[in-house]
Amino acid sequence: MDGDEITWDDESKFDDARTHANKVWTAGTLKKIKIRADGATSYADVEWRDANSVSGEWLDVYGKWNARHGTDYLLLNRAYLDDGKRLGAAEPRRRVAAHELGHALGFCHKDYGTGMYPSLMWADYDHITGKRISSPTENDVDAYHALWG
Repeated sequence: MDGDEITWDDESKFDDARTHANKVWTAGTLKKIKIRADGATSYADVEWRDANSVSGEWLDVYGKWNARHGTDYLLLNRAYLDDGKRLGAAEPRRRVAAHELGHALGFCHKDYGTGMYPSLMWADYDHITGKRISSPTENDVDAYHALWG
C-alpha cells in the first residue's frame, strides 16, 4: 500500500469477484483507502492471480493473501472456485475475494466466535458462508476505522 491507496493488477479469471471485493471495501464510510487499477505511472501493490491446487498448503484453501516484497499476491484457487467446482458460483467467489482483499488492507483472521461478532475476516469460510457474509460487517467497518481512520 502506498499511503492511502492500493493499486492492483489483474492476472485472474475471476473479474467479477475482484470487482466485488474492490467495491465492498470502498463502500459507505470505507473511503480512507482508495483501491484503483494499476496504471502506466503507478506500481501495483497487489496482483490478483489464480492458483489451481488441492494438495499440500492448498488443501481446502479457497484463496490466499501472499505478502511479498514489492507486489503482494491475492490468489484465488480455481480448484475450488471454477465453474462446476465446490464453490464454483459468483457468491462464494465474491466472499473469498473480499476476504483476501481484507488481508491486503491489513486485517488478520478473526477468531471471536460465530455468533456475537460476525466478520468477513473469520478464519473459517464455513462461518462466513453460514452467516451469508459477502462484505465487511459492522465489526469489520469498526476495525477499518480503528486502523485507517
